[in-house]
Amino acid sequence: MSLRIVVTVKYVPDATGDRHFADDLTVDRDDVDGLLSELDEYAVEQALQISENADDAEVTVLTIGPEDAKDALRKALSMGADKAIHVEDDDLHGTDAIGTSLVLAKAIEKAGYDLVISGMASTDGTMGVVPALVAERLGVPQVTLLSEVSVEDGTVKGRRDGDAASEQLEASLPAVVSVTDQSGEARYPSFKGIMAAKKKPVESWDLSDLDIEAEEVGLDGAFTKVETATERPARTAGTIVKDEGEGGKQLAEFLAGQKFI
Repeated sequence: MSLRIVVTVKYVPDATGDRHFADDLTVDRDDVDGLLSELDEYAVEQALQISENADDAEVTVLTIGPEDAKDALRKALSMGADKAIHVEDDDLHGTDAIGTSLVLAKAIEKAGYDLVISGMASTDGTMGVVPALVAERLGVPQVTLLSEVSVEDGTVKGRRDGDAASEQLEASLPAVVSVTDQSGEARYPSFKGIMAAKKKPVESWDLSDLDIEAEEVGLDGAFTKVETATERPARTAGTIVKDEGEGGKQLAEFLAGQKFI
């Protein structure tokens, strides 16, 4: 029986771009270029490595987002994933981590799975809680923050590195795992992979396909939301201390005035 791997990925604003909040205090995604979250590339890479070491495996990438989110799926498909699922619905705008986990869990159940792999966090929200929430909704074990992962005889195994020690963990399939940026560099899509990705299937689902009501997601269904936001002030010119014999004293006075010393 084929090992069914689902990788959850996210289309995020480019961190090098000039990011802002929209009028409703959600991230303005129309004003900045987007891309596949870098941390999710590690999840795709680990899924592909597991697939390559299995007798029979299939890797599906799953994302939630607007039309442009297909770019994240295409990147994952060009890396080597077999097929993709895109959940798109206007009512998803403003969905928080709780709502996102609901949509992902429903989509994963509909797609069918043995193993779900996620990145350790998204590079825009950086909450890192969605893999655990998805596992809870699916009612399966979670093995998170792995720097090494493998699958053997119906069991997923991995190493979690902490500040003082490393843990060896395992769970029976089906299960949810998340991997860190220490799990191994993600491969670059080859020209052949990019061309092949154009022919790979991408399914599009909306909330009705997942039996989810609009009020369960979006801003109205969010458990968390931004109440106020203030633009970060522009950088000002720094203070220049000219050393004419009193430079050390002036520097000490400045640092003391800033309560650094």
